[in-house]
Amino acid sequence: MEMTLIRYDRNERRTIGQLHIDEVWECYTLEDPVREGPKIPGKTAIPTGRYRVSMTVSERAKRGGLWTPDPKFRLPLLEEVPGFEGIRIHSGNTPENTEGCILVGKTKAADSIGSSRDALTALLPKIQAADDVEECWITVINA
Repeated sequence: MEMTLIRYDRNERRTIGQLHIDEVWECYTLEDPVREGPKIPGKTAIPTGRYRVSMTVSERAKRGGLWTPDPKFRLPLLEEVPGFEGIRIHSGNTPENTEGCILVGKTKAADSIGSSRDALTALLPKIQAADDVEECWITVINA
């Protein structure tokens, strides 16, 4: 499965994009700002590139720090992101919820996304199904 995250609306507070699966629109995304220069931990979007995505247990979800509809507390993890660790796709609505990760939502506003849990609930089975039979990848690009 190939996912593409197209970042198209950026400012100093946040980055909004669209997530496509095999070229079909899936949902909106929200990330920290794209920064040129030094990374600010938990406040900087990941670099553009192509990353393998796998479903793994999230310790934060187990502790209740992240929401997941998965009873095994799994969330998508982006592997081998240069300069970053633990980058996940998860629910959340504002830049304060990102901590460097990719948030998903069905609606968007000026600086936030909405219906995030609905978007994650729809997305997880697709990633899990792909992870079970083939590799799952995400390409992140700046439009």
